[in-house]
Parts: sequence; structure tokens; C-alpha cells
Amino acid sequence: MIPFEKALPYDHLMGDLTVPQCPFCGAENVLLPIKPSELEDIHTGRKRLTVFPCCHGRLTVLDCDDDYLMTDTVVK
Repeated sequence: MIPFEKALPYDHLMGDLTVPQCPFCGAENVLLPIKPSELEDIHTGRKRLTVFPCCHGRLTVLDCDDDYLMTDTVVK
């Protein structure tokens, strides 16, 4: 089970991944630099550094499921 204080919800939108709100600056509907094809690698244990394009905030994605990305830091 993913701890929700370190979970970031995401959506599939026309072949891209988006988050409803940036955990760093609060920008809405932020496009993530992660492709849906990379989710399987993340789920099997590969870590992925993610830099948000809106404010250049960084976090590491450790795991994922169909709705959430599990990160190494507590997100808002």
C-alpha cells in the first residue's frame, strides 16, 4: 500500500502523464516528463528523477500504480 503523504496522483491525457497540481508551486495540470511506457519500469523497481517544468522542483519517483506515483519526499 502506498503511503498517501508521499503519493502524487496522476492522469493519462492523450498519451502523456499530468498531475492536477504541482506540489512545489501549485501550478495546475502540469505535464510530467514521464512517458506512459516508463511506468512499467518504475513499477518494477527503477527509480526516476522527475523535474517539474513549471518551477524546476525535483522529486524521485520510487513506485507507481494505476492512480498514484510514490515519491521519496512528502508532497502536498
